[in-house]
Amino acid sequence: MKTISTGLAARIDSGVLTTCLCWKLARVDGIIVGLTDHDADVDYSGLTYRPGAAVEAGRFEQAGGLRPGRAAVSGALSSEAFTDEDLELGLWTGARVSVFRVDWQTGDGVLVWTGYIADLSRSEAGFEADLISRKADLEKPVGRVFSRLCDAKLGDARCGLSDVEGQSCDKAFETCRTAFSNASNFRGFPHMPGPDFLLSGPSAGRNDGGRR
Repeated sequence: MKTISTGLAARIDSGVLTTCLCWKLARVDGIIVGLTDHDADVDYSGLTYRPGAAVEAGRFEQAGGLRPGRAAVSGALSSEAFTDEDLELGLWTGARVSVFRVDWQTGDGVLVWTGYIADLSRSEAGFEADLISRKADLEKPVGRVFSRLCDAKLGDARCGLSDVEGQSCDKAFETCRTAFSNASNFRGFPHMPGPDFLLSGPSAGRNDGGRR
């Protein structure tokens, strides 16, 4: 539930045209940029949002359940905020995005949407960005995934093999042991019970009806 001040709510209900969108973009390396669709600087919550980008926001999709919502953004990038080199290196991909609706006369504001930049690229008009909400964090695996197959990449440090150019591996334990003689570095759980074992019923041959 979003918290909005009484004053801002009253001004929005009255139909005043003094609100704008402010975009806070925070890269993983600590660089933070504030952009606004207003025609002048907007100071909000300790950050100055500059009109260096004519940002036009698409529809913010608020997905139900645990499915992550999405949004689309396009506009004209400020050369001071973004560089071609940064875009080519993908430095803005994964940046945290917070969107606020701010009254530029009173300084009141409310958080509208928050998420991450899934993709940012230049277009003929300026730039296009695909955003995904923070619910996407719930889809990220945490820790290792337990599987009968190996989760290392052939030839990496966890695999331990070298000189494997042109070779492939199906991640199975038998392949690791027989084809590569690398069973000691197998990064899976080959003896883990599968779904057939977990779903199987009790053995009829050893069922004594509960007698002791």
